[in-house]
Amino acid sequence: MKQIAVISGKGGTGKTTMTAALAGIAKNKVTVDCDVDAADLHLILNPKIQEEHDFVASKVASINFEKCKKCGRCKEVCRFGAISKGPKIDPVSCEGCGVCFRICPNGAIDFKEKVSGKYFISDTRFGPLVHAKLGIAEENSGRLVSLIRKESRKIAEKNNFDYILIDGSPGIGCPVIASITGVDLVLIVTEPTLSGLHDLERVAALSGHFKIKTVVAVNKYDINPENTRKIEALCSALAIPVVGRIRYDKIVNKAMISRKTVIEYDPKSVVAKELGNIWQNILAA
Repeated sequence: MKQIAVISGKGGTGKTTMTAALAGIAKNKVTVDCDVDAADLHLILNPKIQEEHDFVASKVASINFEKCKKCGRCKEVCRFGAISKGPKIDPVSCEGCGVCFRICPNGAIDFKEKVSGKYFISDTRFGPLVHAKLGIAEENSGRLVSLIRKESRKIAEKNNFDYILIDGSPGIGCPVIASITGVDLVLIVTEPTLSGLHDLERVAALSGHFKIKTVVAVNKYDINPENTRKIEALCSALAIPVVGRIRYDKIVNKAMISRKTVIEYDPKSVVAKELGNIWQNILAA
């Protein structure tokens, strides 16, 4: 079983479009949307949810006013300023550290588990999809990514799948690290802009730090051939193979509007052939 993560140094490079296309090409696999903060792979794959589970990652404090003597001790010890006069706890500012719960002399602080989001196991026309939705202003996205990756491995092992295809988060933060840890190959999708070049450098350094085999695909390469050459020169210097280029074509937008992959929308298009070649190059990498 091979795990392949598709990531990008920044949002908007075409990472999810690429993942959806590869999900349509690859056989015998489970797909995972690890961009839990802003999941959108489901918009193309149209999943039918089979299982829905709560994601419990933290606890939040609340005051039991029947027991509270208004001594103010909780307000004194809260380093996050989440407790105001009254006392009153702001659930957004509360970090769930539990100090107030432990220090209250009257046992007036309740410290209960908090549902921070949900994760789903679904069926799609391309096979199983594991995806999630983190609640607004919630934390622990890295933990949620690790959880759904674990679920995907269970599905892959149960069904004897050959691949786990991961749509990672953009950037280089905690959810990205959770997306790529332990994978067999990272595909970085970039674009020929100055920010694309800069962010490629950062995310390539991240995958290099974890010693993960890395390849690059340049999306919309023809909008700035000079920057495309700079990207390919950087990849050459870093010994990172470029597995393909994808031209700018409005057919990509039309496919997304139709909630289809490019290959489904027009399998004879040049972009569809470029995506097919990228998958073959990934397998050969």
